[in-house]
Amino acid sequence: MRYDVIVIGAGPAGLEAARAAREAGKTVLVIEREARAGGILKQCVHDGFGVIRYGEKLTGPEYAYRTLTAAKAAGAEIKTGTFVTKISKTADGFKVETTSRAGMASDESLSLILATGCRERTPRQVDIHGTRPAGVLTAGACQNFVNLKGLLPGKRVVILGSGDIGLIMARRLTLEGAEVIGVYEAKSTPSGLERNLRQCLDDFGIPLHLKHTVTDVYGQKRVEAVAVSAVDDNMTPVGEKTIVPCDLLVVSVGLIPENELHESLGLKTAPATKGIDVDQYMMSADVPGLYSVGNALHVHDLVDYVSESAATAGRDVGKRRERNLIKTETEGLQYVVPQYIDASALGEKTIFYMRSPKYYKKAVVRLYADGELKQTKRVTNVRPPEMLRIPFSFEAEDSVRIVLEEDGV
Repeated sequence: MRYDVIVIGAGPAGLEAARAAREAGKTVLVIEREARAGGILKQCVHDGFGVIRYGEKLTGPEYAYRTLTAAKAAGAEIKTGTFVTKISKTADGFKVETTSRAGMASDESLSLILATGCRERTPRQVDIHGTRPAGVLTAGACQNFVNLKGLLPGKRVVILGSGDIGLIMARRLTLEGAEVIGVYEAKSTPSGLERNLRQCLDDFGIPLHLKHTVTDVYGQKRVEAVAVSAVDDNMTPVGEKTIVPCDLLVVSVGLIPENELHESLGLKTAPATKGIDVDQYMMSADVPGLYSVGNALHVHDLVDYVSESAATAGRDVGKRRERNLIKTETEGLQYVVPQYIDASALGEKTIFYMRSPKYYKKAVVRLYADGELKQTKRVTNVRPPEMLRIPFSFEAEDSVRIVLEEDGV
């Protein structure tokens, strides 16, 4: 079959991109490897989703249901239980080869939207030594056990990493009757959202140990204890180890965008985001017609912004044009998305998603176009774990620069 656009991934990003593309009059196929659409939100039973988009606090399954319902109502075709084995560039678009219980298939499209999401870093990727006993889980796997399977994987728990999923599981496991001994974070500052630190740790009296990490796991068939060490500024363990008895180690040490399909097309990943470089419409700077959205592009804090950027891509599908790409230069930022601006298609506003490398009580973001200061935005309580979303309206011909610095006012 041939479509205007094929979307790979039926999480909130893929479904929203599909809805927007269908409402723009495009034929759409969504390919999802899991048996059910909805992505990771299916197992996120806590609320807090949709406050910006819908004006109310929804659970993950509720948000996923609304997004799926909207995509279906718009007429998007969705294939679940289908694995992409290969994507390739053709003379006039893309070819996507898949396999499922129905057999092998091949579909083509003018445009391709990659909405493949993230995967979690594993214990081995953070140099935790020991055997492989039962009771070592990533935070997402633990969430799956508790929320979808109704199983309690441990009763005395150590959590490594203060990412949001780890914080949420500290609360969830406590509510289910487990004892969470503590959350250990190698950095000097927490990695999760401020609201999750308050609601998941402070409200339940769960201690957070900064500049500490788990170095060893003890146990043969089952985890019996872990070794915890303080770390220096280079995150190298120092001093004596403390042995902490436990039967479950939950690892929440970050997410990695799923980039294998990007790489199969010869696209390089950006070091800071671990995704590809895109323009303000989420189209690849290197391959016209290829889009990347959601956490496959860069890790978001809020699903509301995942949907927002995905809709931007969906609406843009099929708008063939000669692009005039300008590199987005930055100063004082960890990264900014989009990394390029298509000066030939600047609209009323361009939304920039960015992260700061350090904390600011007060900061200012300045946008320069063609060497002139165009707009200034003051922000407060800037934290590296919390993404900044700033819309700017401007025209540009040959240069765009965004600067983040402390606000001296």
